[in-house]
Amino acid sequence: MYVEEYAIQAINFIQCLKHTKGRWAGKPFILLKWQRVLIKKLFGTVDEDGNRIYRKCYAEIPKKNGKSELAAAIALYLLTLDGEIGAEIYSAAADKKQAGIVFQVAAEMVRQSEYLSKICRIIDSQKRIVYYKTNSFYEVLSSDVKTKHGFNAHGVIFDELHAQPNRDLWDVLTEGSGIAREQPLIFVITTAGFDRKSICWEIHQYAEKVISGAIKDKHFLAMLYGLDVKENYQDEKNWHKANPSLGTKEEIKAGTKILDIERFRDDFNEAKNKPAAVNNWRRLRLNQWTTQETEWLPFEAWKRCGGTVNSKELLGYKCYAGLDLSSSDDITAFVLVFNIDEVHKVLPFFFIPKENIEKRVRKDNVPYDLWIQQGYIFATEGNVIDYNFIEEKIYEIAKLYDIEEIAIDPYNALMLNQKLSESGLRTVEIRQGMKSLSPPTKECERWILSRTLNHGDNPVLTWMFSNVMIISDLNDNRRVDKEKSKEKIDGIQALIMAISRAALYTDSTKSVYDTRDILVI
Repeated sequence: MYVEEYAIQAINFIQCLKHTKGRWAGKPFILLKWQRVLIKKLFGTVDEDGNRIYRKCYAEIPKKNGKSELAAAIALYLLTLDGEIGAEIYSAAADKKQAGIVFQVAAEMVRQSEYLSKICRIIDSQKRIVYYKTNSFYEVLSSDVKTKHGFNAHGVIFDELHAQPNRDLWDVLTEGSGIAREQPLIFVITTAGFDRKSICWEIHQYAEKVISGAIKDKHFLAMLYGLDVKENYQDEKNWHKANPSLGTKEEIKAGTKILDIERFRDDFNEAKNKPAAVNNWRRLRLNQWTTQETEWLPFEAWKRCGGTVNSKELLGYKCYAGLDLSSSDDITAFVLVFNIDEVHKVLPFFFIPKENIEKRVRKDNVPYDLWIQQGYIFATEGNVIDYNFIEEKIYEIAKLYDIEEIAIDPYNALMLNQKLSESGLRTVEIRQGMKSLSPPTKECERWILSRTLNHGDNPVLTWMFSNVMIISDLNDNRRVDKEKSKEKIDGIQALIMAISRAALYTDSTKSVYDTRDILVI
C-alpha cells in the first residue's frame, strides 16, 4: 500500500539538504519531477507493518541528470531518519575512488547542514559518517570481494554497476547482506554499458521484464531512462525522453531542470563525426546499450587528408617515429610524423617477408605484390620478417631525416630497441594499453578532422585505416584494437605511437640542413 506520510517525510528530509557542486552549490535540494516520483514510490510503498516494500531499486539514467546527489541524499536518510538501530550503509562501485564519489557528496551535504553537522561526525580518513544516536554509520567499501562477507547492511548505494568487472561484489552485497534487517535497500544508480555478459546487463534485462509485467517482483523498483538502440539518437525529442533533467535555460533558471539543452547540442556536435565518440555519447548521454568496439572515423575524413607528402622535401626536417614490429611473418610498420607549418606530414615505411607474398595476396585479396613493385612496401628475404634488414633501414632513414624519438611497442622489440638505443637513436617504450594510447588516438582524430594531417594517399596506410576498429572504456578513453579490426592496422598503430611523441612538440619546423650539409647514402 501507499502511505503519503512516509513519502513526504523522505521528500522533506532531502529538500532540507543543499546541493554541493557547480551552479547549484549551496542551494536547497529541490527534487526534480523524476526524482520526486522515485522517492515517493520508494519510501511511500509499504506493507501492513509500515516497512518498505522495495528492497532493490535499479535507476538507470544518463550522466549529468543529478543521480549522484540523489543517491547521497538517500544514503543520509537511511543513516539518520529510517528508524534503524545500528544501521550499516555502504557505498560500493568498481573501485574505491568511484564508490567515494557519492560519499563525498553526502559528506559535503552534512557539512552544509546545521542540523546534520551536529548529530553526525565525518571521519574522512576512514571515508565514514557516523550517527551516534542509533550507533549507525555510512562508509565507502573497497572493491575487494574477499573482505565483504558477513556484512549486515541496511543500505547499499551501488554506483555505476555497468563498470563492475564481474558479478562477485553484487552477489556478496545483495545475497549475503541485510538478512537480519526489516527493510534493507539496495539502491543502484548507473548509466548504460556495453558488455552484454555483465551483471549490469542482467539486472537491466530483469528491470525491463519487471516494468513490462513479464516478471512479478514486488520488492524490485525499476526506473529506466534511455533509448533502445534502434531509436534515433539524433532526434532531440529522444534526448528529452532519455534525460528527464534536460531543459532550456528558462527551465533551469526556474529550477525545474538542471541539464542545459544548448550544451547538450554542443556535446553532440563535437562527437557526431567520430563513430567511437558517438558510441560513447549514445551510451553515456542517452543510455543506449552500445557495443564496446566500433568503427573509428568516416573514411571520407581520411581521404580529405591526402595532401602532398614529398619525401625529398622532408629531408633533414625534425620528426618523430612509431615502430610497430611484427612477430614473424606479418607486416612491420615504421612511420614518421613531421610537424611543419602547422601541418602534420606522415611518411610510412612497411616491411613484409618475401617468400609468402603470393600466398598472402590470394588469401587476403590484398595487392601486396603491387605495393612492393610501387615501392610502398619493402620485401625482406625469407619467410619470416628480417629484423636485421629493418634495423639497417631505420639507420638509413635516420641519416636522411632528423628523428627526435622512436616510439616502440616493447612487445617483440626488446633486442631491436636495445640496438637502436646503442646506436644513438632515442627510443621510448609505448605500452599498448588504454592509458598510453587514448591521448594520441584522440589527437590523431583531431588532426584528421581538422585536416591538418597529410598522408599523401599512401595506399597501404589508407587500406589499414579502412580496417580500424576502436575499443572504448567507461571513461570515453579509446584505442585501436588489432583483434577486433577487420584486417591489418599496423601502420595506423605506428602512426598513433609516433603522434604520442610528436604531439608533445609543435615547433619542429626548422630543418637541420639549415646548419649542415645534405647526407647522401
